[in-house]
Amino acid sequence: MTEIPVTVIVPTIGRASQLEACLESLADCEPRAEEVLVVDQSGSSQIKDLTGRFAGAGARYLFNSGPGKSIGANAGLDHARHEVVLFTDDDCTVERSWVASASGALERDPSMIVTGRVLAPRDAGHVPSTIDDATPHEYVGRPNVGALYWNNMACARSALQGIGGFDESLTLAAADNDLCWRWLRAGGRIRYEPELVVWHHDWRTPKELERLYVRYARGQGQLYGKHLGRGDLGIARFVLRDFLYVCRAALAAVRNRSLHPDPWALGIVRGMPRGLAEGWRSARS
Repeated sequence: MTEIPVTVIVPTIGRASQLEACLESLADCEPRAEEVLVVDQSGSSQIKDLTGRFAGAGARYLFNSGPGKSIGANAGLDHARHEVVLFTDDDCTVERSWVASASGALERDPSMIVTGRVLAPRDAGHVPSTIDDATPHEYVGRPNVGALYWNNMACARSALQGIGGFDESLTLAAADNDLCWRWLRAGGRIRYEPELVVWHHDWRTPKELERLYVRYARGQGQLYGKHLGRGDLGIARFVLRDFLYVCRAALAAVRNRSLHPDPWALGIVRGMPRGLAEGWRSARS
C-alpha cells in the first residue's frame, strides 16, 4: 500500500462505531495518508484502543479536552506531522481515491482550500449538510458562508493557521462557515472538486436531528452576530437569506397544510436569534 505525506485530521467525541468505519475507509484509500490523527475529546479508552488497531495504517491518537470541534481541529493542526492536512468527521467514510484527489488538487495550487461532495449513503434517512454537484467550480472574490464543508476539505496547514485557524469561540457549530467567510474575505480561493467524495452517515433519531438543527442555527447566528458586531455588514445579506427561507417554508407549510414543518426553518426560528445575540455580545465586549 503506497502512502502520501499528508495528515488526515479526524476530531471525535467518542462515537466508536462510526469512527471505526471512518478509519477503515481511510485505511482502504489507495494511496493512503501517512498519518491519520484522531483527536479525541471524549477521553474514552475505547477510542484510544480503536485508534491503536489502525496504527499500521498511520493512525495516531491525540487527546484534547475541548470542548468544541474547532478546538479539536486546531489541536490537530498543531500536532500534524505534514504540511498538507485533510479533514473529515468521525461519522463519515471516504471514497478510496479521496487522499489522492485532495493532495493532487493541492499540488496544482497549494494556496487554496479544496472541498467536494458530501453524500448521503443509499437508502439513508435524512442526513444533514450534504452536497452533490457534478460540476467543478471556484469561489473567489465575493465572500460566502456556505462554500466549505469541513468534513471534506484539504489545505496547507500553514495557510490555515496563518488566518487564525478555526474560531474556537464558535463551540456549537458554524466554525467552517466562519472560516469560509474569513478566507474568502481575505482574498483566498476555495475550489469545489466533485471527485473529492465522502459519505455522511445517517445515525440520529428524528428528535436528535431536531436538536441538531437548532444547534446548527444557533451557531450560524453566533457567526452572523460576531461579524455584524465587528462592523462587517456584508454578512447581513445571509441573515436576510435565512429569514426569507423561514418565510417561504412557513408559507409552503400553510399552503400544503403540513403538520411537519421544515426542520431547518424550525431550527432557525428556535436557535438563530439566541445565537445572533450571543455573537453580537461577544464581538462588542
